[in-house]
Amino acid sequence: MPDEGAAATDPREPAVKRTHIEDDNARIDELRIRGQTKSITVQPKRGGVPYEVVPLDARDNSQKGARGAEGQSVWHFLSF
Repeated sequence: MPDEGAAATDPREPAVKRTHIEDDNARIDELRIRGQTKSITVQPKRGGVPYEVVPLDARDNSQKGARGAEGQSVWHFLSF
């Protein structure tokens, strides 16, 4: 049976970090893979609708502005 600690330090696997920040007004969850932010989700606590902030892809400057939503808030409608 493999050691679980060895899997966390395996150089072939990407470094994954999940950050959870919470205060009286909102809960923010962030996912980073190899140090790059992949998703940011904001859940307001006082009756607001959850939304996602589209992170800027800092590695790929050739596509800068092509998606047009970097740093913008995105609401998901009709999600099941």
